[in-house]
Amino acid sequence: MDKRRVLLRAVKVFHTVAWFTIEGCMLYVLVAGIRKRSDRRAGAAAAVVAAETLIFAGNGFHCPLTAVARDLGDETGSVTDIYLPRWLAKNLPAIHVPLIILALVLHRRNIAARKAVERNNVQPARVSG
Repeated sequence: MDKRRVLLRAVKVFHTVAWFTIEGCMLYVLVAGIRKRSDRRAGAAAAVVAAETLIFAGNGFHCPLTAVARDLGDETGSVTDIYLPRWLAKNLPAIHVPLIILALVLHRRNIAARKAVERNNVQPARVSG
């Protein structure tokens, strides 16, 4: 096996690991939102998803590893063709956009509810006089 094919396989393995990590974060953000747990962990997971989304959007809605794969000899430049089912790889953006919107709605609801409870629980200071 030549060096370029080994590097291409490494890029695809890296992409697969990154994809599972990002998907795990997305799942955590959704579950935390459903369970009304908008906390720092959910925020950290959301930051991972947001970073991936910004990188993807900033690269013209193409994975930046596509160009790397193409440079290493993959005719399509695909980094998902071996390790993800084709239908899933082709539909990732269409799947993620509604999930991201749902996560935003859930966490916005949770944060608004928390703020309302905090406002209602705060007693005004008594002025002695």
